[in-house]
Amino acid sequence: MAFMPAPGYQPCYNPTLPYCREIPGGLRLGMSVYIQGVANDHMKRFSVNFSTGPESGSDIVFHFNPRFDGWDKVVFNSMQSGRWGSEEKKKSMPFRKGEPFELVIMVMSEHYKVVVNGSPFYEYGHRMPLQMATHLQVDGDLQLHSINFLGGGPAPGQSMDGPPVFNPPVPFWGRIQGGLTPRKTIVIKGQVSQRADSFTINLKVASSGDLALHINPRMSEGAVVRNTMLGGKWGKEERNMNFRNPFIRGHFFDLSIRCGQDRFKVFANGEHIFDFQHQLTAFHQVDTVEILGDLTLSYVQI
Repeated sequence: MAFMPAPGYQPCYNPTLPYCREIPGGLRLGMSVYIQGVANDHMKRFSVNFSTGPESGSDIVFHFNPRFDGWDKVVFNSMQSGRWGSEEKKKSMPFRKGEPFELVIMVMSEHYKVVVNGSPFYEYGHRMPLQMATHLQVDGDLQLHSINFLGGGPAPGQSMDGPPVFNPPVPFWGRIQGGLTPRKTIVIKGQVSQRADSFTINLKVASSGDLALHINPRMSEGAVVRNTMLGGKWGKEERNMNFRNPFIRGHFFDLSIRCGQDRFKVFANGEHIFDFQHQLTAFHQVDTVEILGDLTLSYVQI
């Protein structure tokens, strides 16, 4: 079943290296670039560039370059007219060999803000107009799981239903303006805690407490439980696992919940994982997204 992303949400899953693609709508103030992957066991270095073109010799507006070479550090730079500028170095390594990571580069008015695994890492001041950057290039000793461009206003031809929320605390409660409607998609990006037992995602009617959809990954059981609660009573659990469990301790996930006329369609990391038939037929009453438990959130789009 084909993945149907939310409007304005165009992730790229499991891209091959070297990665070089156009930035949708160009680099813009307020945009965040999310890169999720795993550092290779024998990683020496990798690079992330905002470049002025797809060619290898294009100028580079922003260069991010972690180096494991005995003096672990991350190098920042820009290349103008084919010449590198002076390096900025941070002698600290936020990546661990063989471990998953989430790298976020936020485009601010004065600088690029770099966040790794939810922690601010560095601010690199603009040396060139950010509008010059047209392509994202990634290469080196890593595996890519997903790349996404978020925020900065919609790119041409795209629209977003509501403002995204970045790095919200858990527990999280978000309001669905106007209630659930067919074709509405909710996007949740996060990381399962290293010692997680379980977490919960509820699509809820705030006034009654009814749960139209209850998703409960239980790491201790290796299960993803789905259910409803209507009038204070739980329905029949669904546990069938005809899919690869995307909820693994320490790993990142990218979940899309799409509301259809008769069912929810749920995708994780671009793959369809399950459907859930509507038990609450008046699903338009659902007005709240509730997220609880052993995880951290990096992005929620309602």
